[in-house]
Amino acid sequence: MKLKDILNAPNRVSLSRILLIPVFMAILLSNLPNKEWLAFSIFMIMALTDSLDGYLARTKNQITALGKYLDPLADKMIISAALITLVELGQLSSWIAVIIISREFAVSGLRMVTGAKNIVIQASYMGKIKTLLQVIAIAFWIVKLHDQTTVFNITSWIVMSAAIILTVVSGIDYFIKAKDYL
Repeated sequence: MKLKDILNAPNRVSLSRILLIPVFMAILLSNLPNKEWLAFSIFMIMALTDSLDGYLARTKNQITALGKYLDPLADKMIISAALITLVELGQLSSWIAVIIISREFAVSGLRMVTGAKNIVIQASYMGKIKTLLQVIAIAFWIVKLHDQTTVFNITSWIVMSAAIILTVVSGIDYFIKAKDYL
């Protein structure tokens, strides 16, 4: 297989998402004026282009082994980097980041174990909603750095709480569905 086939459009989108992570983190950790809005914009670009790489891969018939690895890796790296940066800024409790990141490691490990037995565990609908809720929650927390109003603080906590609950429930769901393969 040629390099141009491996680095097809969908895989370039996934790689671009990964390469934007240090830019996002550097901006959010900087002292730039309005850094929250710039970081929010980059975070949303990284999050919204998640659908783009999958769409391109399916419609152009460019699904590759690298793409199957890069797309979920990019998702996990983006969420983890955002959570860790918010913890570093003292805006988010570390236990929240640990719960979310640990679930991602656990489910990825589960997929590796079942994959070794040639069993593919597809992303569940609940898992996709979990990712969407995590993105929305993190977006709220980034904006919350700029807008400390009571309504925004409460809304941020409500959305993050829902994301944490769905993160745990969807992780348990994956293990229940895979119990016969373990």
